[in-house]
Amino acid sequence: MQASTYGALKGSVGFGVQNQKRVSGFGELRNRISTVSRNLCVTDGSTCCAGLSLSSAAMGAKLAGLRTGFDGISMSKLKARSVQARASDGDLENLVPSKPQGKSSGTVLPFVGVACLGAILFGYHLGVVNGALEYLSKDLGIAENAVLQGWVVSALLAGATVGSFTGGALADKFGRTRTFQLDVIPLAIGAFLCATSQSVQTMIVGRLLAGIGIGITSAIVPLYISEISPTEIRGALGSVNQLFICIGILGALVAGLPLAANPLWWRTMFGVAIVPSVLLALGMAASPESPRWLFQQGKISEAEKAIKTLYGKERVSEVMHDLTSATQGSVEPEAGWFDLFSSRYWKVVSVGAALFLFQQLAGINAVVYYSTSVFRSAGVTSDVAASALVGAANVFGTAVASSLMDRQGRKSLLLTSFGGMAASMLLLSLSFTWKVLAPYSGPLAVAGTVLYVLSFSLGAGPVPALLLPEIFASRIRAKAVSLSLGMHWISNFVIGLYFLSFVTKFGISSVYLGFAGVCLLAVLYIAGNVVETKGRSLEEIERALSVAT
Repeated sequence: MQASTYGALKGSVGFGVQNQKRVSGFGELRNRISTVSRNLCVTDGSTCCAGLSLSSAAMGAKLAGLRTGFDGISMSKLKARSVQARASDGDLENLVPSKPQGKSSGTVLPFVGVACLGAILFGYHLGVVNGALEYLSKDLGIAENAVLQGWVVSALLAGATVGSFTGGALADKFGRTRTFQLDVIPLAIGAFLCATSQSVQTMIVGRLLAGIGIGITSAIVPLYISEISPTEIRGALGSVNQLFICIGILGALVAGLPLAANPLWWRTMFGVAIVPSVLLALGMAASPESPRWLFQQGKISEAEKAIKTLYGKERVSEVMHDLTSATQGSVEPEAGWFDLFSSRYWKVVSVGAALFLFQQLAGINAVVYYSTSVFRSAGVTSDVAASALVGAANVFGTAVASSLMDRQGRKSLLLTSFGGMAASMLLLSLSFTWKVLAPYSGPLAVAGTVLYVLSFSLGAGPVPALLLPEIFASRIRAKAVSLSLGMHWISNFVIGLYFLSFVTKFGISSVYLGFAGVCLLAVLYIAGNVVETKGRSLEEIERALSVAT
C-alpha cells in the first residue's frame, strides 16, 4: 500500500563489563579524577560524580556552533541545578547534572552527518517506489496485477522488520561503525537488483534486501548519534535523524520528476541509492566508534581515543569518570533478548514499544495516503504539489523540533505533538461529516492535514527514536532499540494491510475519529510513564532509572 511507504514521516539498570578484573582496574583512573568527582552530587549526599554546566550564552548559541563542534560552548562557573526525573512507576530521583566545561577541541557534527547518510537512505528507499511503481509495473508486466504491485511495496517493510531485529545484535557484537559498514551490503545490492531487474521476482528480492538494510539503519542511526553526542545538544543532534529521513523522502519525490518524459527513468531512481551507500561505508571507516561500546568491551585506550576525537582531550577524564561511575560494582554479562522481558527491564522496554505503537496507531499513514484526495477536494489537482506540501510541513516541523528539543524537553514535545494530532484528526473527521461545515470542507480538510503532519513532526515523529537510546540502560540499549523498532515495522505492515478494509467498513470519518482517540490515549500514557531526559548524560539517566525501578 502506498501509504506505508511514507512510514518515515513518523518516522522509528545496569551497564556491565566482562569481568571483575576489568572493573577493579579503573582504580587509578578514579584517583586521577577524584577532585572532579566532587562537582556533582545526588541531593541526598550519597552519590557524587563529575558534572557539566553550560553558560547561558553557550546555551543560546549551541545550535549555531554545531559546525565547529563545541567551540560555541564556553567555560561557566559551577552551578548546581536539580533535575527531577520521574520514572514510570512515579518515583523521583533528584540529580544535579552540572559539570565544568571549557572550550573543546573535539568535533561531533561530521560524524553525525556521516550517520545521517543512513537516515537519507531510509527515507529514500521508503519513498522511491511511489513515483516509480506505475512505470516499473508496466516495464515488468505487472500493471494489471495489484497483488504483485503490493508485494513490490510491502517487501521493503518485511525486510525492514527482519533488519530492525538483527541490527541491535550486530551492533553489540561488531560495534556501531562496523555494523554501518556491514549494512551497506544489503543496501547497495538491493538498490542494484532493483535498478537492473528484468522480472518482478528480482525486483522483490532487491526490495527485500534494501528493506533489511533500512531496518538495520533505523536501529543504529539513532543509537550511534545518541552515544556520541554531548549531553547539551544530544536532543538537537538526535532529531536530525528524522529531519534527514524527511529529506530522503523529498529526494525520492524530486528524483521522480523526469519520469513523465522518460518512463525508464525509474531504473536510475533505484540505482542512484548506491552512491550514498558507498559514501556511508567510506565515511564510517573514518568515524570513531562509540566510546560507550568500546568501554563496555573493555577497550579502554580506544575509548579514550574516541572521546578525544569527539569531545577533545580536555574532556577525556570527565567522560571516562561518567562511564566508570555507571559500571561501578557491576560485573554483569551482556544482556540477552530474554533479559528485555525480565521484571528489571520490562517496564522501560514497554515504554519504548508503546511509543512506536502509538506513533503508528495515531494514523500518520492514513493522513498521508488520503492527502492527495483531500487536496483535490480543495482544488489542488497536482499529486506532486500535494506530496510536496505534506513533505514541506514535515521538514519544517522537524527542523523546529530540533531547535526546541534541548530547551523544551522530549516529554513536553510529545505531549504537545499528540495533543495537536488529536485536534487535527477531530477537525478532519468533522470536515467530512458536519453539514454546517460542508461549504468549507475542502479548505478545512487541507488545514487539518497540514496541521496534523506539522504536529506529528514536532514530537511523535522525531522523539521516540531519540528518547529510546536515552532511557535504555547501556547493557540492553542496542537490543531494546531493535525490539522497539521491530514493533514499529510490524505495526506499520499490519496497518498498511488492513487500513483500507477499515475505511471501507466504517468510513474515513469514523477511522479518523478513532485515530483522534488513540492520540488522546497517547497523551495520558506519556504523562504518566515517560521520563524527561533533557540536559542529562546517558549515565545520569541510567543511574536515576536504576534507582527508581
